[in-house]
Amino acid sequence: MMFEFAKRWLGAFMDLRRFLSLRYLPRYIADWFAFQKQAGHWPVRFIDSFPALWDRLPTTPFDPHYFYQGNWLARRLAEAKPSQHVDIGSSVLTMGVLSGHVPTIFVDYRPLIVHQTGLNCVAGDITQLPFADRSLQSLSCLHVIEHIGLGRYGDPLNAEGARVAAAELQRIVAAGGKFYLSTPIGRERVCFNAHRVFAPATILHWFSEFKLVSFSYVSDDGRLHENAMVTEVPALEYGCGFFEFQR
Repeated sequence: MMFEFAKRWLGAFMDLRRFLSLRYLPRYIADWFAFQKQAGHWPVRFIDSFPALWDRLPTTPFDPHYFYQGNWLARRLAEAKPSQHVDIGSSVLTMGVLSGHVPTIFVDYRPLIVHQTGLNCVAGDITQLPFADRSLQSLSCLHVIEHIGLGRYGDPLNAEGARVAAAELQRIVAAGGKFYLSTPIGRERVCFNAHRVFAPATILHWFSEFKLVSFSYVSDDGRLHENAMVTEVPALEYGCGFFEFQR
């Protein structure tokens, strides 16, 4: 635990990955000279150099939470086929792709300034959303509520921010509407000012007006567990739960 604490604090002031990658500098220099011998008419100048020291890996790295949550939502929407979808603060890359298949309204505290067919980006506060009660048939919020009230993104400090956000999300889903939520699950705690981690039971309590249609999760080892039972989730430190709800 102390190692993780030190890593988080050092990471706030320096890029540890870039620092550790310096051990690959001799290999880079050797490759530079070897490539120069092959370059022929291609100009290889030091002023144009761009050392990418960390990318020579045996497998492609990825963030399991964000990779799996994006394709989880895409599959759910492909099945549901909503005429319009609203998302609150999720990954902009995911929203950009999804908007190619379903018209999407993307709401974020820090508005996304893009112009894309099928994607309407608006500014909004998750604790005061610009939608009427029970007005939305399809809503998502992926890896967002855990941040609310911690000041990380310039939002006001509010110790109850996550709970307030949950109540607001629940308020705007229409009868029969679907709500797709992902958030860190595991040992319940506040990791100020990055995020919170919730016990799955806390999420079910906050969204008690909804029926849980399906549940999947990513475990600490980065594996996806599809169509799982909430009651059978093992003790986790920093997993990610995917909750499909319906009013």
